Amino acid sequence: MANPQESALRYPHADTLPATGSSIEVAPGIRWLRMPLPFALDHINLWLLRDRQDGIEGWTVVDCGISNDDTRAAWEQIFAQDLQGLPVLRVLVTHMHPDHIGLAHWLCERWRTPDRECRLWISATDWNAARMASQTTTGFGGDAAAQFFALHGLSDPDALAKVRARSNYYSSMVPQVPGRYRRLLDGMVLDIGGQAWRGIAGYGHAPEHIALHCPGLGVLISGDMVLPRISTNVSVIDIEPEADPLPLYLQSIAQMRALPADSLVLPSHGKPFRGLHERIAQLTAHHDERFNDVLAACAERPHSAADLLPVLFKRPLDLHQTTFAMGEAIAHLHALASAGRLQALPVTAGVRRFALAG
Repeated sequence: MANPQESALRYPHADTLPATGSSIEVAPGIRWLRMPLPFALDHINLWLLRDRQDGIEGWTVVDCGISNDDTRAAWEQIFAQDLQGLPVLRVLVTHMHPDHIGLAHWLCERWRTPDRECRLWISATDWNAARMASQTTTGFGGDAAAQFFALHGLSDPDALAKVRARSNYYSSMVPQVPGRYRRLLDGMVLDIGGQAWRGIAGYGHAPEHIALHCPGLGVLISGDMVLPRISTNVSVIDIEPEADPLPLYLQSIAQMRALPADSLVLPSHGKPFRGLHERIAQLTAHHDERFNDVLAACAERPHSAADLLPVLFKRPLDLHQTTFAMGEAIAHLHALASAGRLQALPVTAGVRRFALAG
């Protein structure tokens, strides 16, 4: 069922979606692709931007999909049918999560020639984070993640065992990250096909997410920072256990209010839409409601993050969703503690709980 707030947004393509292995033009020189994902969130949107570099006509790819045979096969269909016989010139990645960077190495190698590199463009922070995550279990599974979730109240032995077993969780979807890259920066202006695109750094969801705005086309490639139907996951993970990412995320999307309200937003999940300012207001209100839910629960008794899962999420959660939900519950607790509205209690029986600040 669609979120009722969706009716406040406008969808230029209505319910039309690109089939796997095909694309739809959504603005001059911009094509929309959807690649499947093996999760409850079952797709990611990718973008082809018509480009010209060093006198060569071609395409810039924005985001990649995860590394698996189905996604590679879908890309091969795109290459055969949608590129007008032109090459991919570069690969831009908004951030380091597997569905965005998984096939970056394959794409860059696939389109490298003896005379020319097909370069990955990404923020330095996310390039380093992706390189680390593809070589370790840190933050995405294994013993450290299981211990972190247990500290925050996750006690189901089966769930913890499955988290421990995900020792290759990230690398299974991102087996390799290009060893060289071009750095994307906040405020950096890229010439893509004769159009100026400005990088917009955002924080909270990923280490240094870069969205792209083109004033000439009135288009914002929002990545995961602004999604039309679901709220962006903002999590605390074990490698930065005291992190406070939610205020960073809310500040980041608030700054996007400086963009035109009628921008065509191209999100990583869901459908292209107009109504950027309205959606930012909806996302801000959503987190305000969740903050109030957490405060009300903690007013009754101290709560761990695991205690808050049924408070914050009113639906059954699979393991993949539970790990994201735990990270997000911790993020809400940390935000309220940093604001002086909650306090972390001493760890008792191995579990950290939070109560109203006295």
